[in-house]
Parts: sequence; C-alpha cells; structure tokens
Amino acid sequence: MPMHHQTSPSTGPGSLRVDCFYDAASGSGQYVAVDEATGQAALIDVVADFDTSAARVRYDSAQEILDFVNDKGWEVAWILDTHPHADHLMASAWLKQQTGAQTAIGARVPDIAVLWRNLYNLPDAFDVEGDFDRLFEDGDRFDLGETQLRVMLSPGHTLGSISYVAGDAAFVHDTFMAADVGTSRADFPGGSSAELYDSLQALLDLPDDTRLFHGHDYPPVGAREDPAFFATVAEQRETNPHLKGGRSKEDFCRIRDARDEKLSLPDRMLHALQVNLRGGRLPEPEEDGQSYFKIPANRF
Repeated sequence: MPMHHQTSPSTGPGSLRVDCFYDAASGSGQYVAVDEATGQAALIDVVADFDTSAARVRYDSAQEILDFVNDKGWEVAWILDTHPHADHLMASAWLKQQTGAQTAIGARVPDIAVLWRNLYNLPDAFDVEGDFDRLFEDGDRFDLGETQLRVMLSPGHTLGSISYVAGDAAFVHDTFMAADVGTSRADFPGGSSAELYDSLQALLDLPDDTRLFHGHDYPPVGAREDPAFFATVAEQRETNPHLKGGRSKEDFCRIRDARDEKLSLPDRMLHALQVNLRGGRLPEPEEDGQSYFKIPANRF
C-alpha cells in the first residue's frame, strides 16, 4: 500500500518544494526537499522497513520515494539525517548505493557513538566519520541547486541533533511534534529537556511563516485522522500545548520530564542505534556471512 503523501509547494524563489511521506510503522515523517529551478533534491530522514519479529530489513518504502523522485526527473544531491534515530532504521547507506549522493549528519554524532559503545559493550564499533560523507557543524552552509541550506545544532532529544533551514522551510526532526500534540521526548542517553527547550526557542526565532517539518506524528489526534507533517513557527508558538503562552523553561522541563518517565522505549530502538550509528549499515557480518544484532538485557 502506498505511503500517505502530501506536497508543500514552494512559495517562490528561494523556497523549497517539500514532498512528505509518512511511515506508519514508526510514525515518521520523511521528506524530499527540491530546488525546483535545478531539480536538485535532498532526501531527509528516510526510513528502512524493519520487521521486528523477524529482524528483517527491507527498502520498499525508500524505493517508493526514489521512484517518485525519478518520475519527477529530479536528481538526488544529498541524503540527510538529522540524528541517529531511535524509532526507525535509516535508509541512508542503501540510498547512497542507489544514487551516489553524499550522506550527512551532525558533527556531534561521534559523541553519541561513545555513549552507545558503552551501552552495547562494543568498544570498537561505530566509525561515524567513515560511514557518513559529511558531519555538519552548527552554522555550516551548503547548496542544494540554487538554494542554500543552513545547519542549526538542535540538541535535547539527542545531544547531536541538527536542523536544516532553507528559506521558509526547516527540517526540525524530534524537537516539535505536530502543533496540536506538543514536543518530543528528551530522556534517551545524552538527552536533556533543558537543552530541548533552548532548541525549541531557537527554532521559534525563525520567521513566523517558516514551515517547521517535524519528525513524527501519531494520528488519530482528536478529530484528525491524517498525519501532520509541518506547522508554521507562528502556529507552533500560538497552539503547541507545551509552549504556548510563553511557558517558562522550568515549567516546560517539569512537564516534559514527567511525561518522559511514563514512556516505554521504542520497539526498534536497540536494533536501530546499531544501524544508524553506522550510517544505515547492518552490523559487520560474522564468519558465516550473516549480520547479528547485539541487544543488552536488563539495561533499560
């Protein structure tokens, strides 16, 4: 069954067209950002299909997105991730094999790898610098066709999360949720509700009409059945239940931390980090040619 798809059109020169695809299994938003003047496209936070019961990885959904891009006659110039996701396996390495495009993530992800080497007791694992083509620092800029993207460090959900900002579009991952839902959790290793609050406020300093494309939605919400992929800065500021009314940092952290204490781990998390800290690659095959996941027992 095709993924739910929505297009957010360009508003003119310097504004990206964004095609949004929903991965229902993980509640994830995946984005194709296009500079229409040149047909250069960036694939952002694309998901690999994962059957948790069989530990089987497929790329049917990623292929659906690639087919869409190819049908439009666009060229994939970048494969971008915002952070090492805990709720899905990233498709980045597979997408690079199909397209030859550069992969990128944030420059603090090696610090996340240190945490997870310890948690998995894999002291030699995760060559982040080797498995991604670019590690972006806060403030870095790069081109997508005639459009320039700027990188913002946006920690809180993880210590190394980054946002990509271009004109009136920003890809803000697990910071905001849909405007009628709230914000993302901050209790994973290296996370911080206080840092998340600061990241949210920095994103709210963008122009009011900026489209903030978030990482997740889990409908139905109220009367809303379809997933929401974005809201403007003004809409988030005015309606987000965790932030509206100029909520203080102290109050936000109290609400966020209390909520996080009640949340269970994502069912893909312990598999996903072993793949995502390798740029979307499975663990190195053993002598039988087979890859194996290592899952810590009673650690969380």
